Amino acid sequence: LIAIIIFTSYAQALNRFSLDLESGMVFSGYNDVQIPRSTGTLISLSKELKTDATIFFRAKLTYAISDKHRLSIFYAPLQLKGSGKINQEVNFEGVVFPADTPLKSIYRFDSYRLSYQYKIYNTDKLQVGIGLTAKIRDAAISLEGADTISEKTNTGFVPLINFRLGWMFADKIGLLLEGDALAAPQGRAEDVLLALQYKPSPNFGLKLGYRILEGGSDVEEVYSFTLINYLVIGAILTL
Repeated sequence: LIAIIIFTSYAQALNRFSLDLESGMVFSGYNDVQIPRSTGTLISLSKELKTDATIFFRAKLTYAISDKHRLSIFYAPLQLKGSGKINQEVNFEGVVFPADTPLKSIYRFDSYRLSYQYKIYNTDKLQVGIGLTAKIRDAAISLEGADTISEKTNTGFVPLINFRLGWMFADKIGLLLEGDALAAPQGRAEDVLLALQYKPSPNFGLKLGYRILEGGSDVEEVYSFTLINYLVIGAILTL
């Protein structure tokens, strides 16, 4: 009897965790930078340079405190590489690259997040949640050319509002809309997923969809606004 009680409690504790994994292809939309804002050259890392699509990976671990309260930790690395020539002189972070210099660019935007979410509505067919996210961004933009490298790094805290809408409109098939977003006078950030879900069992699900990552900041230190497109395939496992 003691063994059964311990095993049951352990199993119930395990069922409170879910692991959400995503991969797929990531493509650069606009990627406009000017560093610093007053003296740097405004350039596009996606139009004036050619930025290659690449494979991405994301992971989120969620703990269900109760039926309505969730805590999540999230890791989303991102790195895009570009190359080409710009037909004007480029002043980037105090370094001047002559016109038509062969350039290589790296845009890195790694994200670490801790989220709390409250389920406003929670049934087998429909789940609606809203909460808060504390995000740490570890970002860097670099240009390399003519044996010279210039890089701008930035690590900072960003508060966001998170939301989730899950609708199982058919047996084992549903739609998922979720993300983190917030806007302020200095800039904005949106990271939103729209996906089709397939759940063959209560403890396992697959998703296929599109994610948009957009935002940036407009301050004296840096002007940078970016749109990133994701083609997403993922799996959610309840542990």
